[in-house]
Amino acid sequence: MWINGILGADVWHLVAAFCIYSVLGWLVESIYMSICNHRLTNRGFAKGPFCPIYGFGALVGYFLLRPFAGNPVLLYLTGAFIATVFEYLVGRAMLRIFGEVWWDYREKPFNYQGIVCLESTIAWGFYAVIIIGYLHKAVMNMATWYTYGPGLWVLRIIIILFTIDFLHQFLSALHFNVMEQRDRLMEKYEEFKARWY
Repeated sequence: MWINGILGADVWHLVAAFCIYSVLGWLVESIYMSICNHRLTNRGFAKGPFCPIYGFGALVGYFLLRPFAGNPVLLYLTGAFIATVFEYLVGRAMLRIFGEVWWDYREKPFNYQGIVCLESTIAWGFYAVIIIGYLHKAVMNMATWYTYGPGLWVLRIIIILFTIDFLHQFLSALHFNVMEQRDRLMEKYEEFKARWY
């Protein structure tokens, strides 16, 4: 599974790149928000240093924007547009699932519903140029540093830790209490048992 190709890259490199972009996105966002808030701010959804939206966004952006790599102006405009649409769709999905969006642009000029704003759109265009023009090659080279054997184990451990962290935070955000659910299941079981035995 790990060596089959997807659009010219093997799955091993893509998963490693996803992890690297997720950590880099968390780092950039946390530094920026720490400066804005004048205090250390963790911008990740989970507790760990991982923002999967940046991992997905960078890889999807790379595959969609790769054809524009030779034209920086078109790359910038297309990247800004696609990332803004992606940000808006994620924001709407968060509203539907959690009842809130975890960022707020209402105080920014030229914002739409507080979910997207001109400032972010401008930044997304620069990110597209930086990722496609410079960063992606370095990220893929970093992913190549690992051999398939030990690197695969490191990657598996990272993914398992992230998944546990993410699921814990996701269930907490949905106000899902494991002990409470267990107690409810036991009550249902006792009701069922009382009815049939």
